[in-house]
Amino acid sequence: MSRHCTILAWTLLVLLGAAQKAGGQSSCGSIVPRSDWNALASECTERLSLPVRYVVISHTAGSTCSSPDSCEQQARNVQYYHMRTQGWCDVGYNFLIGEDGHVYEGRGWNTKGAHSGGNWNSRSIGISFMGNYMERVPPKRALRAAQNLLACGVARGALKSNYQLKGHRDVQQTLSPGDQLYQIIQSWPHYRQ
Repeated sequence: MSRHCTILAWTLLVLLGAAQKAGGQSSCGSIVPRSDWNALASECTERLSLPVRYVVISHTAGSTCSSPDSCEQQARNVQYYHMRTQGWCDVGYNFLIGEDGHVYEGRGWNTKGAHSGGNWNSRSIGISFMGNYMERVPPKRALRAAQNLLACGVARGALKSNYQLKGHRDVQQTLSPGDQLYQIIQSWPHYRQ
C-alpha cells in the first residue's frame, strides 16, 4: 500500500507540473500590483539578470496585517521606512507576503533588491513576510501565497527551475525570517542552507 501511495503521489505531482506549464503564468494571479497598494514611485534603476538562482525569505519583524486594507497600509509603511528613513530607492524587497494571503509587488521580478546584502541582492529575489515570526507561524494562506509566487517565478522565467531557497539568516547575521518561519521553509523542496 505504501508503494502504491508513493507512485500515486509522484503521478499527481507530474500531472500538476504539466498543468502548471500548460497554464503558463496562472499561479501569478494573486500578485497585488504597486498601483493597487498606492506605492510611492520607485527611484531604482539597477536590473536583475534573469533568471536568478536564489530566493531569500525574510520577515519584516514589524506589524502583521490580515486584511487587504491593513496589508496595503503595512506595505506602504515598510516602503516609507526604507525610502524615507533608510534612504533607499524603493522598498527593499521584491515581494511582500501578507497574512491576508496576498502577494504585494515590491521591486518586482526585474529590479535588484536591497534585502540581503551586497553579495546576494544582485543574484536573488527577496520575499518578505509582513510580521514577526519568531514565536508564531504565518497562516497557511500566507505560506501558500509564497509557494504560488515561487511557482510563478519559475513559470515566467524569473527563477531558474532548480533555484535555491534560503532563509535571510543563511546569508546575513540576523534572526530573520524568525525561528518559526525559518523552521517551515527548511521543509520546502528548494531550501538549501
